[in-house]
Amino acid sequence: MPDKGSQVWSALRPDMIFDTYVLQSASPQNTINLEIPIQALSRALKSALGATSTQIRLTKKDNVPMLSLTIVTNTFSSGNQVVTNATTRERGGEGEFDFDDNPDLSFNESQGGGLRDRETVITQDIPVKVMAMEVVARIHQPTTPEPGVNICLPPLAQVKTISERFTKLALATAGAPSSVSPRLDLSANMHGSFRILLKTDALNITSRWTGLKNPELDPTTYPDMTEHPTTKMKELGGPNGENEAGWARVRIDAKDWSRVLSIGRVCTKVIASFISESGLVLYVFLPVDETGEEGDPCLTYYISSFSA
Repeated sequence: MPDKGSQVWSALRPDMIFDTYVLQSASPQNTINLEIPIQALSRALKSALGATSTQIRLTKKDNVPMLSLTIVTNTFSSGNQVVTNATTRERGGEGEFDFDDNPDLSFNESQGGGLRDRETVITQDIPVKVMAMEVVARIHQPTTPEPGVNICLPPLAQVKTISERFTKLALATAGAPSSVSPRLDLSANMHGSFRILLKTDALNITSRWTGLKNPELDPTTYPDMTEHPTTKMKELGGPNGENEAGWARVRIDAKDWSRVLSIGRVCTKVIASFISESGLVLYVFLPVDETGEEGDPCLTYYISSFSA
């Protein structure tokens, strides 16, 4: 598990992201490994919403590797056709990234007569770091113990709404600044139940879902399930699952949890694996693509748990 917070791991086919792409590298595997500042990339991609076309190129400027996004939009306006290049470069001192919350996306516009189709071109440069193959080889997904409970979560939009409501209540009753993040207790059992609990000096509220599915593990990987933690947790839960000994629990950062739940806009199914008092692993499945194949097995989130 990560030491704190969350990590996400994924492997996406290029055609899930790009219409066309060209990759040329001196690496034997024809690969290029990059470390990209997420905040800058997210801002740049948001500015491409509604664009006619978007191109991403890996280039160098002043000997600094850059991801250069060229965003083209077409709008009708009363004026002459204008093509403008607005470049945003973000880099701090000592090789670190420093971001401005107000990126320069301005462009000049000349006035003219008549309704014209105006093309606007915006170029944003994002500084990146090219990673050596030996560095990448040392990066591995976290290793985790076998989970005690596997459960299919309810729609993440519902979970996010409840979680954020609990967070606001916690902040309001505690009188804490908004920068402070409360802790949420999540628990689930092998009888199809999932709970979110907020417990403070002033509050003790719970939201519970029932009738959820506990997915079965692959029998080729687990031929004998008699000693598996999920089997033992189901037995501990009793005939109806109400025995508290059969619930796996984690305590997580509420704001970090809310950010993770934003993936609910694009996923079709989420399986949560509870490792009691250690952490939570979410397997987020993406929609089926046009060919009928799964676009990617899943995105895997690792979320560390705080001690109770």
